[in-house]
Amino acid sequence: MNTNSADLVAGLRKYFGFSKFKGYQENIIRSLLQSKDVFVLMPTGGGKSLCYQLPALMSEGTAIVVSPLIALMKNQVDAVNALSDKEGVAHVLNSSLTRAQTKAVMDDVRNGKTKLLYVAPESLIKEEYIGFLREVPISFVAIDEAHCISEWGHDFRPEYRNLKSIIDKIASVPVIALTATATPKVQDDIQKTLGMANAVVYKDSFNRPNLYYEVRPKVEVDREIVKFIKNRKGKSGIVYCLSRRKVEEFAQLLQVNGINALPYHAGLDQKTRVANQDKFLREDVDVIVATIAFGMGIDKPDVRFVIHYDFPKSLESYYQETGRAGRDGGEGYCLAFYDPKDIEKLEKFLAQKPVSEREIGLQLLNEVVGYAETSMSRRKYLLHYFGEQFDAINGKGAGMCDNSANPPVLQGASDDLKTALRLVQTMEEKFRARDLISVLMGKENAVTKSYKLENSEYFGAGKNRSDNYWKTVFRQAVVRQFLCKDIETYGILKLTAKSLDLLRKNEPFEFMIAEDRVFDLTAARASSESAQAQAGGGLDQVLYDQLVKLRKKVAAKHNIPPYTVFQEYSLEDMTIQYPTTVEEIAKIYGAGEGKARKFGKEFADAIKQYVEENNIERPDDMVMKQVANKASHKVFIIQSTDKKIDLEDIAKAKNLSMEELLSEMESIVYQGTKLNIDYYIDENFDEDVVDGFTEFMMESESDSMKVLCAEFSDELSDEEIRMLRIKFISEVAN
Repeated sequence: MNTNSADLVAGLRKYFGFSKFKGYQENIIRSLLQSKDVFVLMPTGGGKSLCYQLPALMSEGTAIVVSPLIALMKNQVDAVNALSDKEGVAHVLNSSLTRAQTKAVMDDVRNGKTKLLYVAPESLIKEEYIGFLREVPISFVAIDEAHCISEWGHDFRPEYRNLKSIIDKIASVPVIALTATATPKVQDDIQKTLGMANAVVYKDSFNRPNLYYEVRPKVEVDREIVKFIKNRKGKSGIVYCLSRRKVEEFAQLLQVNGINALPYHAGLDQKTRVANQDKFLREDVDVIVATIAFGMGIDKPDVRFVIHYDFPKSLESYYQETGRAGRDGGEGYCLAFYDPKDIEKLEKFLAQKPVSEREIGLQLLNEVVGYAETSMSRRKYLLHYFGEQFDAINGKGAGMCDNSANPPVLQGASDDLKTALRLVQTMEEKFRARDLISVLMGKENAVTKSYKLENSEYFGAGKNRSDNYWKTVFRQAVVRQFLCKDIETYGILKLTAKSLDLLRKNEPFEFMIAEDRVFDLTAARASSESAQAQAGGGLDQVLYDQLVKLRKKVAAKHNIPPYTVFQEYSLEDMTIQYPTTVEEIAKIYGAGEGKARKFGKEFADAIKQYVEENNIERPDDMVMKQVANKASHKVFIIQSTDKKIDLEDIAKAKNLSMEELLSEMESIVYQGTKLNIDYYIDENFDEDVVDGFTEFMMESESDSMKVLCAEFSDELSDEEIRMLRIKFISEVAN
């Protein structure tokens, strides 16, 4: 077929209305029309779909497009059919069709009407489809999202591995494989599996200069996201969650807070899924909350932000999902929330998989942790992962990430890394990070007692540092391949060739960690409590000072510490929201109905007087509202503690981690509701330690974790400190 530029541009203008191609599009199309196999590696938004849609429209016969998702197929079929005044130019052939619909599609293909036939790999293996496709003229086969072929890809589909043999059964035609996310290893795997060793390869840059990357610790994540989206009112965005349940819950939370949002996941019925997707594309809704089932091939150019509520399982997934932002070259903000405990959950899930799958999964997760905790340019880290070099100072998009905009302060940790490695070696590579940290901190637990680790020369050797510091050292040691996690026995740390070489040579080397990149939620919560409250604007310092004095007066009257009346962040939120009734005080961040009834009237009256005297215009939107199912946990927790059920069993019953349970319990007691956990404290804590803690709290001016950890970290873990704080607040303040 004639493939000169004039003909290709004429086809481009005729079908798509464009006058020129982007990047390598013209070369890719020419190679395919010359019957060559083609491999295309092009970032999301680069125009991959046009690379097979245009040649299909210009060729004799029907192009088979193998695609992994029904939603993706529907979106593309609608887009292609909209280009033509003839019906049936593009069709889907998959399990969602009725028998009558399937016959209509086959008739259109036989009659030469259909130029693009989208087929799922699961459908393509059916003998009836193979037999049908052998009877009709096929122009070529396009394999979209080709990374699904590779076991090393982030979305491996076993059915994709059989595509080569199926294509050979159907017709001897050229194959074009396309993906936005393939490391050099995945690319090689794709080409080998498809028998495309001689394919013409086109690799575009992975750099998306208009995207801004940021990673935040996962603290007050619901509130942070609501605040973020409200600051971008009317803009389109996607929030990704790992579980269907979280998608449903968070979509509801956004809705009750006045954000136009809908859920999308594979568990919804097809009609609802399609309707929600269409509403997002038509801009009837601003935000889609989704699992990874949403987004592949979604042609919406003006998505302005992509938020990851949970970090995905691989950097390929992360890159692909963030790539849905700013496809028109405009603003694209990529915000991810990171908690190391989320990664631990994914590791535990991997532990149930076959060994080969586990090994791949753990390596992919390790790259995710490396990206989340890196202190270098995030763009440089991402591009390096995909085999591309980037100049973090002069390259396109330099400065467009949190690490570049606000570089973290680095500190040397070389000696401490050596201490950690020698400890692993001395302990014969038999322990997990948390137990090794207990040894370094000189803290006894069930494991240290069982193995008599208190006799080790390293017991207490690192207590001049915090738990959080050592967590960072061990995590970074794994990320930088000084340590690895044993595949067979989840979580146990082993030395690597790199660390053995380091210990053997004992030569100077540099190991730096970022001072302010300690992703420990307790520490992050303590350092940012005040910031979390400021959802509506700037703090009114004059009112704040008045409320601090009032709090001191109220506390003296009740003979309790001031912070047990209302915490600082609640006072700060009052200066932003200006609540003037007890009901409004109950909605203040960290307050609740119990506290509002007990202490709220004096504060509401004082604020009302201040508002009137200073002619202050109060914000319409008071505070972030919670969805009803949050309260069900509250009731369950209160009832369970009343029945003296073990805290671990309470957490398990609601599928919560201990971290999540303690957060819920803190929310309950800080909002003024009593929670009796004496039965648990009495059984698990030394009486003298509890008395000492209570005495300290009565005298202390603050209940922040930073203050409490500084005082009690030698005796208590962070979780234990939080439990005792819950007991104290419940007894004294409520």
